[in-house]
This record gives sequence, C-alpha cells and structure tokens, in this order.
Amino acid sequence: MRRAHPYICPAGYWTIGYGRLCKPDHPPINEEEGETYLRQDLRTALAATLRYCPVLAAEPEARLAAIVDFTFNLGAGRLQTSTLRRRINQRDWIAAGQELRRWIYGGGKVLPGLVTRREAEVALLLRNA
Repeated sequence: MRRAHPYICPAGYWTIGYGRLCKPDHPPINEEEGETYLRQDLRTALAATLRYCPVLAAEPEARLAAIVDFTFNLGAGRLQTSTLRRRINQRDWIAAGQELRRWIYGGGKVLPGLVTRREAEVALLLRNA
C-alpha cells in the first residue's frame, strides 16, 4: 500500500492508500482497507470509462487499462469533457496518445510522476495499434 496515513499528493489533494481522496483527519488505514479502497475506486473508474468510451469494450484489454488508469487518476469528469474522450471514441489512437500526454500538470506545474504515468498509459494505448 502506498500510504496508511492521509498525505497531500503532488497535485495538492488530501489522499490515502493508493490514491483515494480523503479528508485530512481520515483515520489511518491498514493494507486490507487500502486494497478494498483500491478495488472500489477501480470499479468506479472502469464503469465511468466504459460509459464515456464504449468503444473500449471491443478493444484490447491494454487499451482499456490505460484509460481506466487515467480515469482513476483524474476522475470521470475530466474524461467526460476531454478531447481525449472524443479521440478514443473515434478510435484515433495516435491522437488519443497525444491527448494523454497533455495531462501532466498538477498545481499548475509539470509533475514528473504524471509524465511517467502518462507515458505508461500511452504505451498501453498504442500496443498493437
């Protein structure tokens, strides 16, 4: 598990476990609770991803995983209103990869961790493209 106690992520949000948003006074969690939160959050991200990008249901699993990770990281609202969503639903994988690379800012600055994360997502998205 990433963190048992609440912490402020690089983008400035209170977070716990593997990336669940929380309040600063959230009690510490154990490994099992962290895993439970992660499963719940991934189920939520998967449902939202398929709702906004239904074409991914018929694509390779790696492609779906890339966008579920994006949704897990940034939230369904960001996916819903993004050009990324349009490119995915057009099955324009190269343009979708370019759009993913734009989402590297947190707190108004480029975050190296987000650059690394987006590149991993792009690699999954473009696998077998």
